[in-house]
Amino acid sequence: MEQGCRKMGTSTRKFPLHSSKRLRRRFLNRAFAVVYFFAIVALLYHHAESLLYSPTYGAFFISTSLLLSDIILGFMWLNSQAFRMNPIIENIFPENIEKVCDRKNFPALDIFICTADPYKEPPMTVANTALSVMAYDYPAEKLSAYVSDDGGSEFTLFALMEAAKFGNYWLPFCRENKVMNRCPEAYFRSNSCSNSEIKTMYESMKRRVESVVEKGKIIDEYKTSEEEAEAFGKWNQGFTRQDHPTVIQVVSQAGNDTDIRGHSIPNLVYVSREKCRTSEHHYKGGALNALLRVSAVMTNAPIILTLDCDMISNDPSTPHQMLCHFLDSSPKFGFVQFPQRFNGLNKADIYASEFRRMFYINPVGMNGLSGPDYFGTGTFFRRRIFYGAPSSFIEPEIVELNPDNFVERSIKNQSILELAHHVAGCNYENQTNWGSKIGFRYGSLVEDYYTGYRLHCEGWKSVYCNPERASFLCEMPISLNDSLNQTKRWALGLLEVSLSKHSPLVFGVRFLGPLKAHCYAYYAFGPLLSFPVAVYACVPQIALLNDFFVFPKVRNK
Repeated sequence: MEQGCRKMGTSTRKFPLHSSKRLRRRFLNRAFAVVYFFAIVALLYHHAESLLYSPTYGAFFISTSLLLSDIILGFMWLNSQAFRMNPIIENIFPENIEKVCDRKNFPALDIFICTADPYKEPPMTVANTALSVMAYDYPAEKLSAYVSDDGGSEFTLFALMEAAKFGNYWLPFCRENKVMNRCPEAYFRSNSCSNSEIKTMYESMKRRVESVVEKGKIIDEYKTSEEEAEAFGKWNQGFTRQDHPTVIQVVSQAGNDTDIRGHSIPNLVYVSREKCRTSEHHYKGGALNALLRVSAVMTNAPIILTLDCDMISNDPSTPHQMLCHFLDSSPKFGFVQFPQRFNGLNKADIYASEFRRMFYINPVGMNGLSGPDYFGTGTFFRRRIFYGAPSSFIEPEIVELNPDNFVERSIKNQSILELAHHVAGCNYENQTNWGSKIGFRYGSLVEDYYTGYRLHCEGWKSVYCNPERASFLCEMPISLNDSLNQTKRWALGLLEVSLSKHSPLVFGVRFLGPLKAHCYAYYAFGPLLSFPVAVYACVPQIALLNDFFVFPKVRNK
């Protein structure tokens, strides 16, 4: 990545790529925190005193509940102050990128898109996400999109094949009309498109994809070539979601396939890793590690973007924004995290699905403490980050997985495809460092939080990049049932980390320092907030009925 663009010290001084600004009012917050701390101590003293002199069992119960609740709330407040000690806002200047680095020298980019269920995550959603990133304002021969289908659905593959055909028209349309939102569904929904032909083509593709999902099979007339028929032939009667062989299909190949204007289109590869009921698959973390290996064998780009299947690109210049940090950073710099911004939220956001504190406020505070955590999507990684600490490289088991390995052969080369199938096998990780020291980390249901935490413990740094125009837009659960299911998974995964040997209060303090460790502890122990919420929802009413004062009177000493 560095060889074509790294020798640019003078250029970056003349044309800066990014700048940092510390918030001036941080000192006022520190002074306020000291005052607030003593107020919390006084409140805990009051609860303890009330507990010692409780006249009845009811008063004892109330005082105990309030004391425990306020201890938890005080602990979480203390953790939250770490975000406010040194907040930093990053500014970027993507317009300077091509002044310091020629497009032909841009580093290659592998994009990982993850999906797991064709009914909860419709194939058309996956296709739209893939098209939105394939249309990046970036050299097509340096772009590769890998779609991980953990549901093993032939409908997802069919949607990608249809998307590639439509992409032959969509990509030049976006270039020639300078379209900003390059997700077809979002574009046609928000614009009265003057080109009715391109919209008709999209609607036709959409009908075909949705019809095969509805019918539950792909009819022969939709299989337009022997290669497609052979690909879908892998879904036989013994093929199930939980038990099936590896399926890797090159849908489009850069340098070989072109659009209607004769320009190359990016690589698009469908990957469904092997699954077996007797082997642990590690959910999304396992799927990402399979993509990490498959992509290393096929293209091995030095930079990786991870996306959820419902997170579309909203700005074709996002790779330029990413390069503002990667091309002017230290060897310890590991990833750029973009915020999650959401479509489809009602105005009131009654389920708090926007998570403003998690995705907008706290990351600014973590910018001053070696950088934000990994959100699980919208993240650009340096591939080297997954192979040990900056100063201690961990050699993978085969040379083809080395992040510095140069791939000379075509992604359709038979030996390349055979090796890609091998590294996507369900037993490949047995007796290796994958998931523990190499790749995305296993050990928690929230593999994103845990992976980012462990990477920071190893000494890697990151940065939070929040441009004015949203780089990505995604959907969030807006029903109570979906919101509760997601919150339950997060809570269980975070408690797995907080109660493990890698707890931020022990392991984190040792390797990150107290401030950054408390940032991670804020999330890891976040599920404990359910207790004080329940107490303060019920106990004050009980106290009122029993003529018991929850808080001290103003005239009390």
